[in-house]
Amino acid sequence: MEERPEMELISIPATPEIQTPSWQRSPRPMSKEGGKSSSAWTPTSFISPRFLSPIGTPMKRLLVNMKGYLEEVGHLTKLNPQDAWLPITESRNGNAHYAAFHNLNAGVGFQALVLPVAFSFLGWSWGIVSLTIAYFWQLYTLWILVQLHEAVPGKRYNRYVELAQAAFGERVGLWLALFPTVYLSAGTATALILIGGETMKLFFEIVCGPLCTSNPLTTVEWYLVFTSLCIVLSQLPNLNSIAWLSLLGAITAIFYSTMVWVLSVSQQRPPNISYEPVPLPSFSASLFSFLNALGIIAFAFRGHNLVLEIQSTMPSTFKHPAHLPMWKGAKVAYFFIAMCIFPVAIGGFWAYGNLMPSGGMLNALFAFHSHDISRGLLAMTFLLVVFSCLSSFQIYSMPVFDSFEASYTSRTNRPCSVWVRSGFRVVYGFINFFIGVALPFLSSLAGLLGGLTLPVTFAYPCFMWVLIKRPTRYSFNWYFNWSLGWLGIAFSLAFSLGGIWSMVNSGLELKFFKPN
Repeated sequence: MEERPEMELISIPATPEIQTPSWQRSPRPMSKEGGKSSSAWTPTSFISPRFLSPIGTPMKRLLVNMKGYLEEVGHLTKLNPQDAWLPITESRNGNAHYAAFHNLNAGVGFQALVLPVAFSFLGWSWGIVSLTIAYFWQLYTLWILVQLHEAVPGKRYNRYVELAQAAFGERVGLWLALFPTVYLSAGTATALILIGGETMKLFFEIVCGPLCTSNPLTTVEWYLVFTSLCIVLSQLPNLNSIAWLSLLGAITAIFYSTMVWVLSVSQQRPPNISYEPVPLPSFSASLFSFLNALGIIAFAFRGHNLVLEIQSTMPSTFKHPAHLPMWKGAKVAYFFIAMCIFPVAIGGFWAYGNLMPSGGMLNALFAFHSHDISRGLLAMTFLLVVFSCLSSFQIYSMPVFDSFEASYTSRTNRPCSVWVRSGFRVVYGFINFFIGVALPFLSSLAGLLGGLTLPVTFAYPCFMWVLIKRPTRYSFNWYFNWSLGWLGIAFSLAFSLGGIWSMVNSGLELKFFKPN
């Protein structure tokens, strides 16, 4: 029997490195060999030993090397050259650690501090049940988004709007997803400026005490100081480059959430405290307040508009798809998110009951225990909130920066220069500042807009799963996702009505701090 010559495997690199505007490279890591091969069909499974046997040795080498190259690129992915110029996809060096940092930074924030306000209108039973259901519901839709990132072979949906267009159609998907995602990015950035500026002012007053000058900075001037810090940090080029900021934001959010509820629980409760829902004069008032309180709980679970963007910063090959490290990091992040929001909601309501101010835990802590707790601990808590707001501003603003630069590069067919990129971010920061100054009541709209943007987290992912994955009609999977999706839409309408009623009647305004 004739002996076959050994095949030499010529090493061919994966996708060539692309020089990005920020002078970073985005290599795709080489896959590690080893382990048993899967028998599942792959895009290159036709290049098998049986297929290669009648072909000459040079052709074998070429086809085997082509197989390795295609598997490294992954799913015959069509790469958009413009992605190498944009902040979301400029760097593909993300990993599970970065995913955990980004998800935790986006998932824990100031919205968790107003959960006890919702409990004051829901009571113990409805509060705990609704918070638990909302947590597991959004965890399921998070898993859906992670799986749908590469649902179609050869395509990565790098942005939430792109996935919505793939599921609902180009025009309908754009209209359904554009408004809520823009609000969740730009509207949250404006709210962070208001909260961060006010917290900086309170921190200065606590630290300075009686030594403060007779002409301290006004509230608007503190907004400007905070906005300037945000603009300086926003010069970091892409989503991967702010991973250390997300780590800082995640750590500070965990610490201040823990400090707030521990300090509240450790102090003596106010007199005349009650755990019955806040009494209201009519049934309609009670109903709308109940709906608005559920809207507050739904608003606490935001950040799904950033899931696909975070996953797009990771390399993805056929052997090592991006959904594996993304889901691993997301599970770690949402474990810590649960460890923050549940103690804040339950501990805060136990400490203050129906006496909880509409501003949330920070206002309650300052109003009831400013003389009982040392100035150092209070100052530390407020400083951690400032750091968390600075970090959250960056990750929520990155999709807006990406949209600005995508519009520029599509028109000019070249990447943004450093000066153009910097100009976009400076203008964006000051636009948010002027909106915050002109509309200081913006935070009172949080319940309403939380209801309007609820489908991004609770409804759209379920519809996307059915329309893209196409489960068997009338199967449990089909019924389950359609039911969750339409239930999310119904809740969105109901919570929006509750937010409108509360805003008009001033029954439950989400004012985190009232400007002087």
